[in-house]
Amino acid sequence: MDLQLKGRNVLITGGTRGIGKAIALMLQQEGANVSVTGRRKEAAEAFQQAHEGIQVYTLDVMNPEERAQLVERYMSDYGTIDVLVNNVGGSSGSTTQETDLEQFREAFEFNYFQAVDFSKRFASHMVRKESGAIINIASVYGRESGGLVTYNNAKAALISFSKSLSNELIPHGVRVNCIAPGSVFHSDGVWDQRMKENESSVQNFIFNEIPANRLGTPEEIANVVTFLASEKSSWIVGACLTVDGGQSRMNH
Repeated sequence: MDLQLKGRNVLITGGTRGIGKAIALMLQQEGANVSVTGRRKEAAEAFQQAHEGIQVYTLDVMNPEERAQLVERYMSDYGTIDVLVNNVGGSSGSTTQETDLEQFREAFEFNYFQAVDFSKRFASHMVRKESGAIINIASVYGRESGGLVTYNNAKAALISFSKSLSNELIPHGVRVNCIAPGSVFHSDGVWDQRMKENESSVQNFIFNEIPANRLGTPEEIANVVTFLASEKSSWIVGACLTVDGGQSRMNH
């Protein structure tokens, strides 16, 4: 199937490892002009050397000035943007009572506000050309309990934002959708770390919580992102697609 992504300009935040990396490589295979962001200069340079043809921008997405500079630089480099994937995310903290408000603020800045900022800035360019797609990577825990409270809250906000922004932008030809992944394993990721610390505990979690009886892969999330980036998904608007091996049904 030709997804008609050849020559499309795509930016993926947090694209040098894990899910973001898988998305970048898959979209490049489809012929898109792919750019990613990374936080650490050394990792960005290593990624650039290993993956010819993918542009890497180094910045701290928590810094509003650096975000604004990235948008200016990207538009100067490419002239237009067709697809934005807000992939950056992560968690910290503990229970509500044991987590101070500053950690809540940091979680929202990292998982929510930076995605809102990038969406607002790039959406203006998409609206002018009356086409484009914004895809936000949330989590099944944005809909139900299971992760850390800071992460759950911020991802819930991102899901709600995606729907609101979708309603605002679809009259201008811009589609906004969201993906809610379940627990995904990748090298150096949180589940890799947990496996090394206590493999039997992870296996028990998989047995009890995931009907598919395994953790997901970054490529399985990338498959869905690639479809949403294409015109083959032209009537999917304001959706939040769950990709979790059945995990979310166990958390009601």
